[in-house]
Amino acid sequence: MLHLSKPLFAALLLVSASAHAATTINYWLWDPAQLPMYQAAAAAFQKANPDINIKITQTSWGDYWTALSTGFVSGTAPDVFTDHLSRYPEFVQNDLLVDVGPMIKKENVPTDNYLGGLYQLWGKGGKQYGFPKDWDTIGIVYNKAMLDKAGVDPKELNDLTWNPKDGGTFGQLIAKLSIDEAGNNGSSPNFNPKKVKQYGLLIDGMPDGFGQTEWSHFAVSNGFKFHDGPWAKGFHYDDPRLAEALQWIADTSLKKGFIIPAKDARQLGANSLFAAQKGALALTGSWNINWYLDNAKFDKNFAPLPKGPQGRKSMFNGLADSIWTGSKHKAEAWKWVKFLGSEDAQKIVASYGVVFPAIKGTAEVAEQAMNKKGAEVSPFVQEATDPNGTFLFPIADHAADVLRIMRVALDAILLNGADAASTLKKANAEVNALFED
Repeated sequence: MLHLSKPLFAALLLVSASAHAATTINYWLWDPAQLPMYQAAAAAFQKANPDINIKITQTSWGDYWTALSTGFVSGTAPDVFTDHLSRYPEFVQNDLLVDVGPMIKKENVPTDNYLGGLYQLWGKGGKQYGFPKDWDTIGIVYNKAMLDKAGVDPKELNDLTWNPKDGGTFGQLIAKLSIDEAGNNGSSPNFNPKKVKQYGLLIDGMPDGFGQTEWSHFAVSNGFKFHDGPWAKGFHYDDPRLAEALQWIADTSLKKGFIIPAKDARQLGANSLFAAQKGALALTGSWNINWYLDNAKFDKNFAPLPKGPQGRKSMFNGLADSIWTGSKHKAEAWKWVKFLGSEDAQKIVASYGVVFPAIKGTAEVAEQAMNKKGAEVSPFVQEATDPNGTFLFPIADHAADVLRIMRVALDAILLNGADAASTLKKANAEVNALFED
């Protein structure tokens, strides 16, 4: 029998362990509600790939992007991270994202199984920077007791109309649902817009230049178009139809008192204000469904957006997972990203009923899971599947600067009551100067 010395035996054990040690892929996301479902997805992935370990880190939205930027500079960024369309143009410009297009082509990975336009949003100039992982649309959450007290059947919310001149039946409804401290509603000539106890409509107080939940649906349903398509070299913020929509929001808020003023919604946001029962309706995204189920401790549910002059319109957005160019394990990171974009992974995600996965046919699984929790989410699904019901997130270069310029303009309009048309005309000139060669 061959006898090995203790040092040699220990060395052989070390070599053996090293040969079988799993490669760790660091993966970041921001939504705590999504952590359990991605832990489940990671468990399924690791079972099929025992040589790869997925380490998931969840950081809140407010800190996520700062931590990511710091990681890019210091060389400590994650191998793979959840990416957003408002951020990724800057990452592409700075060569921070791996083009997965060659791997997709080499392995013949299907890309035609995602809901309309989502896959294309994550590509530029023939390069691809991720697979869509989910989608979202915008709707309304309502307080059932407040509707009941006003004599409003929730079914009435399904057929509301809106226009920027008088607000349509939607404007009439939020007036009826607005109550001042003396008990007068907004339909009464005695209503005091300076002493509102219950607002008809809650909107987030920090709208940006994309206005996903706050104003984009009003503007686009009025005929507005952000730009001429993905990666267009300029915006149309000077369009009178946008000015009409924003002027209606400002006047209905600052003058009439039916929409919570931006200054009062800025700190807490529409979600928390709704949970505190400060308003009867709130504009929200489908990603917030579970937040409302967990935090609004009263009878509530969801309804579609009102129909504008051009019909009912919602921004259609979707996240993706991107690979950092500084990753030392790109091959393993690609395997993880490919899995997350697959039907197998997205069915796992769907089963948790937190978000709607991007692959066709999986939303039904998520909808059923949400229904079991008591949420009527068909308004979000119907909007997403209506061929004319959505418009794509306005992806473009210089997004950070566009948002900075438009934040100033929107603050002037919605906080200070500045004229929308003239303010937007000036802001649009600044925005489009960013795209001049």
